[in-house]
Amino acid sequence: MEPAGQSGGGDGSLARLPATFSYSEALAAGVSEWRLYRLRDQGLIEALGRGLYRRRDAETADLDLVEAARRAPAATLCLTTALARHGLTDEIPARIDVALPRGRHRPLVVAPVAWHWFDPTTFQIGRTELPLDPDTSIGLYSPERSIIDAVRLRHREGPDLAYGALRRWLGRRGASPSRLLGMARSFPRAERPLREALEILL
Repeated sequence: MEPAGQSGGGDGSLARLPATFSYSEALAAGVSEWRLYRLRDQGLIEALGRGLYRRRDAETADLDLVEAARRAPAATLCLTTALARHGLTDEIPARIDVALPRGRHRPLVVAPVAWHWFDPTTFQIGRTELPLDPDTSIGLYSPERSIIDAVRLRHREGPDLAYGALRRWLGRRGASPSRLLGMARSFPRAERPLREALEILL
């Protein structure tokens, strides 16, 4: 038998919770552990991972990205994933490329994430925000920053990814090689090869 006032969804438990929330956030909102698991068993919320939940009535969102963003607030889409978001590559990565400042711990996630550690001193350069739902957003590197990262890591990611993205970007209206090179000055491993590539392509 259910405790009085805790049957169904009419006690306002869901209304007190954001679209995505943690176990501790639920308790802080006055939702008991018993009630939380009852909501899960009733199919009113779903588990995104250990101690992380999502309301079933929330708007549609990429739950893998939501989980990464909630587990690591600095999480930023980078490399192939970011280039694909910007339409600069046709490659579809098997895992989501997510950058964190070097020194941060590797979050435990269910989502298929490939974590990358970038220099904290340049981490914010070219970083924007991608809204996922009204309560959650994840970082996303700009097209220019994504190209720079692909060039400086071309020994690992492959030169075709870097220079293919550069060629496609140059064909777009508003592409500014001077702005790209200006940003590249903060990344010595990328500036020279970018200059050489631009001399050939322009």
